[in-house]
Amino acid sequence: MSEVVYDKQRLKRARIAVAAVFCVHGSVAGSFATRVPWIQDHADVSAGMLGLALAFPAIGASVAMPLASRISHRFGARNALRGLLVMWTLALVLPSLAPNLPTLCLALFVYGATSGMSDVAMNALGVETETRMHKSIMSGLHGMWSVGALIGSAAGTVAAHLGSDARLHHVLAAAALTAFGLVACQGVLDLQPEPEEEAPPRFSLPPKSALLIGAVGFCAVFAEGASLDWSAVYLRDVLDTSPGVAAASTTGFTLTMAIARLVGDAVVNRFGAVRTVRAGGALAALGGLLVVLASHPVMAMGGFALMGLGIAVVVPLAFAAAGHSGPNPSQAIAGVATITYTSSLIAPSAIGALAEATSLVASFGLVTLLACGLTIFAGVLRTSGRKAAQAAPADAAAHGPRS
Repeated sequence: MSEVVYDKQRLKRARIAVAAVFCVHGSVAGSFATRVPWIQDHADVSAGMLGLALAFPAIGASVAMPLASRISHRFGARNALRGLLVMWTLALVLPSLAPNLPTLCLALFVYGATSGMSDVAMNALGVETETRMHKSIMSGLHGMWSVGALIGSAAGTVAAHLGSDARLHHVLAAAALTAFGLVACQGVLDLQPEPEEEAPPRFSLPPKSALLIGAVGFCAVFAEGASLDWSAVYLRDVLDTSPGVAAASTTGFTLTMAIARLVGDAVVNRFGAVRTVRAGGALAALGGLLVVLASHPVMAMGGFALMGLGIAVVVPLAFAAAGHSGPNPSQAIAGVATITYTSSLIAPSAIGALAEATSLVASFGLVTLLACGLTIFAGVLRTSGRKAAQAAPADAAAHGPRS
């Protein structure tokens, strides 16, 4: 992107604007997650079929993400983000309209594709803003994504409690978020590519140095995807709760994720990456155990909240460690991104398949075991305090390659 000098006030406004974009993006995800049980009933699909359908957002994101850099290159960063964010907010409506499994899979593919492309565009602008401000802001931006997910899931909890039709709920949410997103995009940096600038590589195989680091990220993303997509279904089907209470479990999970991300940099700077992840893995494993053993909804909701708290900062730290793991940091970061996206791809369907073969309780037993892996293998994330503080720019890779 072309190098333009911005004054401090302009950069401050740009930071607020891109933070608002992150919040909008998270709100769409939270709005969808709380209405998954309604969508499952409307499409008349089993747990196994729902798991299959929930793999399609990650498939769509993986296929479409490389296009975001080319769109930004052609139209400029601000225009690209504006268009891609509108596509994402409007795609929220599609899953609730699906009457059967094939249409649900197609709707979720489009939902994931628009999510991935807008995600790449906003992360790229976040990194550019951070570079010009000469200080870390990416952790806070991802915290704002979690705040948005919390807002969306809280609104979804209210809608589910009132028994509202998810189609109406998502149409209203999409309209509001589209309007808010368009306003927010007006304030982001208006970056244009240099005439000779080439698009970045589309794909990078994970180098050996990134495999163990990627494995830690895999565990965290698997637990996150399983909890976000299946927590409401778990409370409804296993503990026979009302739709409102079931949706509140997703809200609790996103709440603790948001809190942990917003304070994560301070914790890492105080205790270091390894001790932070080991403690987080222990909390996530305890949360998973509470979910598996729960005989009351409050116990399961507490378990999901603990999992959100435990896994929140793992992926940013994994990308920071990857950046310092070998002679080619960008290749290592891209490799870890590939592994974590694989996890997000298989987690929802794996939980559904295992639930179909055994039970949802057994599925979250697997999640608990993977959370234990965070504690066991946290040592591969060892970086200095200074390096940990520099981790945030690499966090953009958690949602796709930079444009």
